[in-house]
Amino acid sequence: MMTANVGGLDRGLRIVLGLGLLLAGLLVPAIGWWGLLGLVPLGTGLLRWCPPYALLGLNTCARP
Repeated sequence: MMTANVGGLDRGLRIVLGLGLLLAGLLVPAIGWWGLLGLVPLGTGLLRWCPPYALLGLNTCARP
């Protein structure tokens, strides 16, 4: 089961970074296809779940 392990600030930074990389890939010819790497932080930010965090037992969500 995928329990949320990406909190507020972490989530926002991932989404901004992911969108920035995708946009850079479109606008900067030297980056090109490498911009698709932005899908990783964008996806983890939108899903609020990061596989490496789950493996390492990390959690940046606010505690109840």
